[in-house]
Amino acid sequence: MSDVDSFIDEVTEEVRRDRLYLLLRRWGWIGVLLVVLIVGGAAFNEIRKSRATSQAQELGDAILAALAKNDSGERATDLAAVESASPGGDAVLNMLLSASQVEAGSEQDAVDSLNTIAVQGDLPEIYRAIAAFKALLLQSDTMPAADRRQQFEALAAPGAPLRLLAEEQLALIDVAEGNTDAAIERLQTLRQDAEIGADLQQRAAQLIVALGGVPEPLVARQG
Repeated sequence: MSDVDSFIDEVTEEVRRDRLYLLLRRWGWIGVLLVVLIVGGAAFNEIRKSRATSQAQELGDAILAALAKNDSGERATDLAAVESASPGGDAVLNMLLSASQVEAGSEQDAVDSLNTIAVQGDLPEIYRAIAAFKALLLQSDTMPAADRRQQFEALAAPGAPLRLLAEEQLALIDVAEGNTDAAIERLQTLRQDAEIGADLQQRAAQLIVALGGVPEPLVARQG
């Protein structure tokens, strides 16, 4: 390499260093800011996780302390006083509270607790459906059959998580209203459903027999 080429390379390298230094002076703060944001974000996530864990532990301790009470009325009172900072915690609390209220003989209060869960839109559908179903069962003797039918029909909509159990309850409402044929027909259809479990299928068959019907042979399922 000639002296001229060497000189040109040195000058070029020096220009590159000057440009890099200039860029660092002009834009280097962006890199620093990015580092601060990344480190700060990680620290914030850790703090948030730690806070969530602490809140969950406090909620669990409060629930266990309330459940340790032997008297169902005291349990219900203590559970009602527990506060939760999350929708899931509220659902757990109200489920446990409703159970204690039923044991204490306060069925309407239990229904109210369950309905609180049923209308909590930020909960998964399965939890809201379970709460609504249990609330309807508690009102079997107090809610008009027509109103219960309407609500069970909503729970029996295609794709609903408790669809088959709701169909069973609709058959029982048919029986209570003296519509035996409709009940048997509903139960026959229920037994053939591809998603039905063995226990529910057996209950449906037993009820058909009790109503004077004959369970239809089960259709072989594909797969």
